[in-house]
Amino acid sequence: MPPVATLASQLESIGQSKLAIYLQGATGSGAQLLLDEISKFNLEQVATYIKQYGSQFVASPPDETISPAPYFALNDTSWDRALYQSKGEELIKAGKVACFTVAGGQGSRLGFNGPKGCYPTSCVNNKSLFEMFAQTIYANQRKYSTTIPWYIMTSPLNHEQTQSFFKEHNHFGLDPDNIMFFQQGVMPSFDKETGDLLLSDPAHLATNPDGHGGAYKALHVSGALEDMQSRGIEQLSYFQVDNPNAKIIDPVFIGLHAFSPESSAEFSSKMVAKASWNEKVGVFCRVGDHLAVVEYSDLPEELAQMTNEQGELMFNAGSIAIHTISVKFIDQIATDPKYALPFHRAVKKVPYFDTQTGQHVDPSEPNAIKLEQFVFDAMSLADNSIVLETDRVEEFAPVKNATGTDSIITSKQLQSQRAANWLIARGVSIPTNPDGSVNATIELSPITALCPEDLDSEQLPDAIKPGSSITL
Repeated sequence: MPPVATLASQLESIGQSKLAIYLQGATGSGAQLLLDEISKFNLEQVATYIKQYGSQFVASPPDETISPAPYFALNDTSWDRALYQSKGEELIKAGKVACFTVAGGQGSRLGFNGPKGCYPTSCVNNKSLFEMFAQTIYANQRKYSTTIPWYIMTSPLNHEQTQSFFKEHNHFGLDPDNIMFFQQGVMPSFDKETGDLLLSDPAHLATNPDGHGGAYKALHVSGALEDMQSRGIEQLSYFQVDNPNAKIIDPVFIGLHAFSPESSAEFSSKMVAKASWNEKVGVFCRVGDHLAVVEYSDLPEELAQMTNEQGELMFNAGSIAIHTISVKFIDQIATDPKYALPFHRAVKKVPYFDTQTGQHVDPSEPNAIKLEQFVFDAMSLADNSIVLETDRVEEFAPVKNATGTDSIITSKQLQSQRAANWLIARGVSIPTNPDGSVNATIELSPITALCPEDLDSEQLPDAIKPGSSITL
């Protein structure tokens, strides 16, 4: 740990004289906390980011060569789905696939006090998101007679709570030696005009999570990447914690990613057809000579509304934050400067401690810049990235809001609809409402089935009663 004078000199050299002066005058345990915190950052790198994204920031001009992304369509029979399912299953059985959940968020938008992964989400029994994923991993391990390690990235906000939750629930029947928790990194927030690093209180920098794109660095720094390599893991199934319908082990997707001639087996993604031109999801596009996700707010409206001769949206490939990423590729991104991901800049209101007045300031207008990275930006660094279309009901039931779109209400409806679709495929009669939605609440455990084919028709009811709540 460098002494105060040394660190103050480093701060001076990168234009952070206010913080340097404050640090030299600080005393007590708070001073040591601040010293420790600042020392964790590469200050020269921070100075570069402040210069690049600060008051002199100039946004890159939009690429005019943007076009719809190619993808493997849901009902396309030109590729051999059975072949890639078989190849994916071979990788799973050989113990070469692991799961990776990004779970750094809190449930505050849901009115829930705790990590979002602890939020009760299943249709009838209110299982937490973590329990639903754990049971899916357990069922896949049983189905393929293998071990599937689970890596969970938390944040400083919820790391201890998440670990405690798993311990309280006996890791949901999984071997704790095959579950690894680690924290994502943070970035310092800085004044949008002066570039001064901000303090959240007298003893701490104002920081923000470095985004889901920080996962690559966090996997490396935490030792998770090394753990994967020691286990012989080759492919990582990436998904975010708020989607209970995510097919977290999909042999077809894994096989297509790893073995398709059109894929470099580095970074692959899933998509669903957009529900409307203005749905608030990122869109897979071809930008220049590579694939990328263009945020819905950055896609020009005339492109977002463009349709083909059949009246279908041209830019319809909505991102659902499900990827398969090779461990080798993650290692390159985390350790090779040539693969460094860009940061995305957001101007936000950040409360701060004024080191000159000693007062806390709650700004009325956006005053600071936060930087974060996006996991999908690695797509453009892959030699050949592919996108696979999937069914919205089958794999996208996000829980983001307390009410309205992407709420717990709509998520449970989608979970119940998926269960109903599987039961219909096995000959069960399902009651419906006039609008075609399911007139029942159905919870289908992954322990019971991972796909419709896993259901034993002889053990299923002939029909579900209207208005009933049932678990299978």
